[in-house]
Order: sequence, then C-alpha cells, then structure tokens
Amino acid sequence: MPDNNNTITFSLEEVREADMKRILLVVYDALKEKGYNPISQIVGYLLSEDPTYITTHNNARSLIRRIDRDELLKAMVRSYLGE
Repeated sequence: MPDNNNTITFSLEEVREADMKRILLVVYDALKEKGYNPISQIVGYLLSEDPTYITTHNNARSLIRRIDRDELLKAMVRSYLGE
C-alpha cells in the first residue's frame, strides 16, 4: 500500500514554463514542416507580436498566442544564463 502521507509540492512557474516549452516545440515543428526557418520566424513574432510570422499549420498560430511574450522572454533568459 503506497504511503499517502507525504506532501507533494510543485512550482506553478515550472508548470507554466513546461507548457511554454511544449507550445514552442509544436510551433517550431509546424514552421519546419512548412519549410520556414523556425528560429527566425519565432524571433520575428516575439519582436513584433505580428502573428503572421507563425503558420496556421497544426494550429501553431493559435497556440503561440497563448504564451505571454514577457514570461517567455524571462524564461529564455533564465535558461540561457543557467538560472
């Protein structure tokens, strides 16, 4: 019988970052499948917030608009700096 007396904790920030990563991977794959340079397209979207940088293929445009750009940029900088 499992011990259910342990408290399980999780970070809402970690959950949100995992969700952003999952969405970015879907968007990246959709852009690549359509023959675009995914990095350039995603950067263009992040800088301009113009959704036309992102294809509608596999619902990528709708998915990326669920991500708060400021949160994503913070997560990317933290990741880049190893924090």
